[in-house]
Order: sequence, then C-alpha cells, then structure tokens
Amino acid sequence: MAQISLRDVSKVYKGGVKAVDKVNLGIENKEFMVLVGPSGCGKSTTLRMIAGLEEISEGKIWIGDRLVNNVPAKDRDIAMVFQNYALYPHMTVFENMSFGLKLRRYPKHEIIRRVNEAAEILGIKKMINRRPRQLSGGERQRVALGRAIVRKPLAFLFDEPLSNLDAKLRVQMRTEIHKLRLRLQTTFIYVTHDQTEAMTLGDKIVVMKDGKVQQCADPMTIYDKPTNKFVASFIGSPPINLIEGRIIKRERKYYFDEGKFRVKLVEEMYGVIAPYEGKDVTMGLRAEDIYDKLFVSEASPENTIRAACEVVEPLGSEVYLYLNSGKHQFIARVGAHNRPEVNRDMDLVLDMSKVHFFDRETENTII
Repeated sequence: MAQISLRDVSKVYKGGVKAVDKVNLGIENKEFMVLVGPSGCGKSTTLRMIAGLEEISEGKIWIGDRLVNNVPAKDRDIAMVFQNYALYPHMTVFENMSFGLKLRRYPKHEIIRRVNEAAEILGIKKMINRRPRQLSGGERQRVALGRAIVRKPLAFLFDEPLSNLDAKLRVQMRTEIHKLRLRLQTTFIYVTHDQTEAMTLGDKIVVMKDGKVQQCADPMTIYDKPTNKFVASFIGSPPINLIEGRIIKRERKYYFDEGKFRVKLVEEMYGVIAPYEGKDVTMGLRAEDIYDKLFVSEASPENTIRAACEVVEPLGSEVYLYLNSGKHQFIARVGAHNRPEVNRDMDLVLDMSKVHFFDRETENTII
C-alpha cells in the first residue's frame, strides 16, 4: 500500500509531440483513482510512466517516500494489468500466475499458497491447469488479475482491462474489480475511455484532454459541477445537451435566449451571470432534467419550451426522446410510461436550477 504522487510530469516524444503536459496528481493510500478521457489524451502514457514502462521527460514521480524516476519497472513494487491480458500461451493458469514469483525466487510452498489464494478469490481454481486458449475472455482477464494479486504489490495499475470484453461481461468484471478492491485494500490506478467505468469504480476521477488534467474530483462532483464544457460533455450518458444562446435581461429578470425559445434563470444565478448580459454563452442541461409537461404538476411558462419529438427510444426502465427545437437538437431521458407521439410538437419543462453555463470563448464553467 502506498501513496503515489506526480509533480509536473510531462512526456515529450521525438518531434516535439507532447503526450503529457505537466500533470500533478496525488493518489492516496488505498484510493481508487480512474484516469479517463478520449483516445490520445495521455492517460495510458501517464500510467506507463508510473509503472516505469515509459521514461519521464520532466517532473517527478514518488511511490511512497521513494523518488522512482530512475527506478526500473521491476523494482517499483507495483503490478500492472494490460488490455490484452499479456498471458504466456504455452503456460498453464498456474504457471502464468506464479511466473513473477518464481523469478523473484519465492519458496515453492509460498508460491502454491499465494496462487491458490488468488485463484480462490477470483473463482478460477477449477481451471488452474488449463492454458489461455482454453479460457474465455473473462477468464483470461481473471488470470491476469490473479498474476497481479499474487505479488501483493504496493499498487495495482490497470490499462483499459475490460475493453476487449463484450458488454455483459464488462459489467460483471467491473463488479469483480470493485469487490477485489474492497478485499485487498490497496491503491488502484485505473485507465479507461469508458465514463461509466470511471463513475462506478473511482473514488476520484481524473478527466484528461490533450495531455492535460481538466478536472480531478469525486464522481458526483465531476458530474454535477464540471469545470468546463469538455468535462460536462464527456461525463454522462447520454451526453449533456449543449445549447447555444445569449443572456438577456428583461424587467430585472435574466433569461437564456436560444433564438426559438427563451427560458428564465433562477434568481440564485443572477449575481454570477450578470457580467454576461448581452453575451453569447453555451447552456448545458442533462437529459434527466428535461420533463414532458404532461407529467409535471406545476410548470412555469417561463421555463417551458416547445419542441418536436423526432425519435422515441424505449430502453425498458426509461425512454430517450430525441427532440428538435427548430434550431437545436437535444435528448430528454424520461420514465418508461412516457411515450409521446413521433413527429409531433410537445411542451417540455426545463429544470433551470440544474443548468450549467459555459463561457463561449474559454469554455470554462460560469455556473
């Protein structure tokens, strides 16, 4: 178990390509931190620098109280689980899981004890003598996890470990990793491009873009209080609705004017939004904060708009409505009972207490 600290860590490849740009992170002992972002954002490179598989161009990495910039990967006392499992095809499950311990010259009885213990935890004891080709994708992933567990490292690093699995198996393995974390009580750093994995697994989420950290916070803070438009749009499914418009003031009230519709801001926002009067901004509103007026007992006309329902997408427990205001398209997530008629206008209520506003130039959050 260990704290891990990154201080102004950068990675620059030949030709001046900066993959990671002055990343500062602190991962606490026993914390589960998830690095998330689109392909090419620098999350895997950051993980590989922590593991010692990539050289650092600038900055410092500490594991516990030890500076590890020049420490080889094998001496950092961490275990990494890769996307492609990286199992030896000619070895059995037991041999794959015990290989690292044999290299470190552990006694035979200790190797057997550790492998059996890990196999029991992961539910793969019955397949201990099989080879990787005889295993399913989920079983291979468990073996890769077991190989990491037997070493009892200071920290576990995961590089998109579930991306090769089908949707159902991903959910199952996500649960297994969560249980494993609770049982092992050690430090986890997990890289993914899947924001659902990030939200469900992480104590903290680090959202990255273009090699830079955009925001680092707990999942609900990331979701409810994104620091900029990129974070707001990347985290959440379906993605947040982003609507361009202008802030205007009428009779001491502030409104967001989209062009086809106008909605009133809640008074608590007036002080922050006042400097943007007459300026173009972007409004963000989550799909679950848009309601069909038929199912709202009290709806002010000042936060009700009219839009055409173009597609109704039932998903069992909920329904997605794909809407068009005449200028913008957006999505509402409503209850399963709500099935409006397609290609007909409907009245929608916007929960204006939940909206986000972003500066059009900087894309930073205003509210």
